[in-house]
Amino acid sequence: HVPDDVLLAVLLRTGMRGRNVLDLARDLLRQHRSLADLSRASLTELASIKSIKRVKALTLIAAFELGRRVRDEQLRDRPAIRSPEDVDRTVRPHAERETVEVFWVLPLNKKNRLIPRHPIEITRGILDASLVHPREVFEPAIRACSAAVILCHNHPSGDPTPSADDLAMTRRLIAAGRAVDIRVLDHVILGRAAEADSPRRYCSLRESGLISFEDPQE
Repeated sequence: HVPDDVLLAVLLRTGMRGRNVLDLARDLLRQHRSLADLSRASLTELASIKSIKRVKALTLIAAFELGRRVRDEQLRDRPAIRSPEDVDRTVRPHAERETVEVFWVLPLNKKNRLIPRHPIEITRGILDASLVHPREVFEPAIRACSAAVILCHNHPSGDPTPSADDLAMTRRLIAAGRAVDIRVLDHVILGRAAEADSPRRYCSLRESGLISFEDPQE
């Protein structure tokens, strides 16, 4: 991991009399408190700094703008997850060849787009409420600054009917999510129905009404 001041120094390229380029980079970060604040500085503001001439200011503006465009492009490419059908479509390519139960978490941003672009595998094998630990489920969601998650696992038997352990696991994870302020929106269980439009292709625990996903205090 390259430090922020080193990356800025690469962009600035040269220092000034009495201050090397790394010192200038650190000065910039101190003046603007953070890299995020620096990225919002205008060309006029940057060019007015004694140690930063117009060419260096333009270089910084261009670098930050490229970073924003890359971020926006990545966000547009992430699939939107707004229904159990979306979960099925997103996770089934990962699940269709599995012969054991696999548990995934789908971290979502505020626009219900998947972050990162693929579901995250948490565990595989025989699943019960004790084997899927909340820390393992929510750690990647916290790291991704997720607003919510959707849980998903497969039933290799082909029958997506939830078991007692599935329900217990889901209740436990909903409670854990409330503790870290990340909502669990649904838990979708994938079956292996032969027909794409079969109603038994998957089971959404939210739609089934077997579990309440709402905070009782709301």
